Amino acid sequence: MKKTIPVIGMACASCSANIERKLNSLPGINSASVSLAGRSALVDYDDSKISLETMKKEINNIGYDLVIDDNTSVDEIRKREYTLLKRRTILSWILSVAGMFINMHWISVGSQDFANQLALLIALANMMFCGKMFYVSSVKQIRHGAANMDTLVALSTSIAFIFSAYNTFWGDPKLTYFDSCGMIITFVLTGRMLEEKAKDGTATSIRQLMGMAPKTAHIVGEGGKVEEVPISTIDVGDVLEVRPGEKVPVDGEVLSAESFMTPDAAYVDESMITGEPTPAEKKKGSKVLAGTIPSQGKFRMRARQVGENTALAHIIKMVQEAEGSKAPVQRIVDKAALVFVPVVGGLAVLTFILWMVIGGSAHLADAIVSAVTVLVIACPCAMGLATPTALMVGIGKAADKHVLIKDATALERLRKVDALVTDKTGTLTIPNQNVDFTKADDLPLEEREKLKPHARESMKTLQDEGIEVWMMSGDKEEAAKYWADKAGIKHFKARCVPTDKEELVRKLKAEGKTVAMIGDGINDTQALALADVSIAIGTGTDVAMDVAQVTLMTDDLNALPYSVMLSRKTVKMIWENLFWAFIYNIICIPLAGGILYLFTSNPPIKLTPMWGSALMAFSSVSVILNSLRLKFVK
Repeated sequence: MKKTIPVIGMACASCSANIERKLNSLPGINSASVSLAGRSALVDYDDSKISLETMKKEINNIGYDLVIDDNTSVDEIRKREYTLLKRRTILSWILSVAGMFINMHWISVGSQDFANQLALLIALANMMFCGKMFYVSSVKQIRHGAANMDTLVALSTSIAFIFSAYNTFWGDPKLTYFDSCGMIITFVLTGRMLEEKAKDGTATSIRQLMGMAPKTAHIVGEGGKVEEVPISTIDVGDVLEVRPGEKVPVDGEVLSAESFMTPDAAYVDESMITGEPTPAEKKKGSKVLAGTIPSQGKFRMRARQVGENTALAHIIKMVQEAEGSKAPVQRIVDKAALVFVPVVGGLAVLTFILWMVIGGSAHLADAIVSAVTVLVIACPCAMGLATPTALMVGIGKAADKHVLIKDATALERLRKVDALVTDKTGTLTIPNQNVDFTKADDLPLEEREKLKPHARESMKTLQDEGIEVWMMSGDKEEAAKYWADKAGIKHFKARCVPTDKEELVRKLKAEGKTVAMIGDGINDTQALALADVSIAIGTGTDVAMDVAQVTLMTDDLNALPYSVMLSRKTVKMIWENLFWAFIYNIICIPLAGGILYLFTSNPPIKLTPMWGSALMAFSSVSVILNSLRLKFVK
């Protein structure tokens, strides 16, 4: 079975890579994908071989936590963690500023020795109370042969502190870096606080979807008595009453309805799921979906799908899994993240050795400070966040427009589409219902069906973008040509059977094209399965939606070119993020090592650990903020 499990305690790409590696090593787990930006793990496992409790225990052992209790509020846990992080950050700033004033002699506290000893106590308090998590996490990581960003922070601050403490009591009291110890912790905490705030911005679509789910329902008991009960107590077959303005609690079937406009019907706003702005009429026998809201009238319904089986729950699960999935490029980044911290440690050692070889013992302080700066400036976080943050925002943005994307691979492939095969009836057109289909052949074509909203506009946009569009129809030649002309489609085929659609997809792929297929029925599933990108209409059959990688929950076909455009912008954003993340490390690590010292003098320019930690924090936050620009794509 597949389950998305919230993860607590991740701070960098090495964290997510270590958790993913640990989960995948456990017997009974088929595959696990951990998203740093989504702060979750998508786990496919055999529940007869491994339990969630076992997974939690194993992850606890390496310093993280899984939230496996469905009744536990993950948002509340994260709010408490954020509040604690915020308090630690504020305290760290107070201690660091005080330490810096003393170390820089901006305030006089007596002799140099006393100033150093006071700065030592302030730095120690900062490390113990504000930075405790770095050291605890590092010890757990080392015990299991792993390392993450916490390891670099703990190692760098410990080296700087020990070196400064030695000079305070036995060496040169002018060579102390207690202010750097404190500011490293302060800047890293500040960066994490900003990251957490920014990550919340990438997950708004999930929270909005979850917010659509009602918490209570009105159940009709014996004798017609109506009682408000928690949604978790509703069972299939229960009779419920839904009043104007309330959310429909579960999926079901209308038993009776009334409104001031119509004595036997109510009107329900389904725009949050279908995107259709006009309220839908609901009479006896009509289907209603959880999360939708009666705008006029009230009705009684029988529960048919409850809990995780409702359409809304399926949508939430699909978006969660999509946001937790990984694009192919992310697999490369994850492998890099696993070796990143050891490599940085090696570069820090190399920096120290080079300083000592070139400068000798006179430059011992420079060697230590440069090595510490290398440790704190290197940032696996930016690389780890580059892809998932852009994907989360892109997939969430699509969900806001009623487009459900199944995984990151589908989002990535959409940008390459240069041929589209589309079904006609139910996809491009809507059959006229108040029509007698036994006499349909005697009616004018425009009376049998009508184009969906913006069908012609969307097809024109796609073709203007260089996408070759083919319409496939089971209708006779005259009807197919009529609707192709109406939709502005140049290529069409009439009297098609399912194998014809499949053969066209196969032919276009053989020509080297990246083919998308869009359809709504069982007769489209063969072509959908063969296409590079399969797109289903949400009002179609469950079979078509199960096969499809993308589902349009709206009849507005402008969602189709919008999805292609969003895919292109999201992938572009991913490469931008990765470029800047890698460039940051390529440029900053040599700077931290002291390369400018060779080319400058009077005085020589060196990057201090304090500013190294500030740059590290900025790099992570900048990647997230860059990804958030996708939210404003129109």
